[in-house]
Amino acid sequence: MEDPRNAFLIAGALMSALAAALHVGCIVFGAPWYRFFGAGERMAQAASAGHWYPAVVTMAIALVLAAWSLYALSAASVIRALPLLRPALCAITAIYLLRGLVIVPLAMLGKTTPFWWWSSAICLLIGSVHLVGALQVWPRLP
Repeated sequence: MEDPRNAFLIAGALMSALAAALHVGCIVFGAPWYRFFGAGERMAQAASAGHWYPAVVTMAIALVLAAWSLYALSAASVIRALPLLRPALCAITAIYLLRGLVIVPLAMLGKTTPFWWWSSAICLLIGSVHLVGALQVWPRLP
């Protein structure tokens, strides 16, 4: 019998979970992590000063990424089917791909930084993995 689990979506789920964990790491380890991961000096200084804003924004992003990980696992048949699985998988894939492609207009405008290049590459990779996985499982999704 063929294993119904999808390796591409499992990989995408792991990448989203890692991204969520790194965001939590920024909250826990503070300004040096915000700086290292390219959040910007204002966020790093605010975190260093103990302001609530960086932690709240970063936790919101981490929660979204964790939810995306669960949706990829659901589509991969690792966990039960989550509600609105098809539209959610489409939206998650599109957001990752669009976020990755934002580098194109930024580069044309000459407004890139190393953060934009590497984060766009990562988002394109995750979005591409989701796309391949989604296309493979599409016929059997609820």
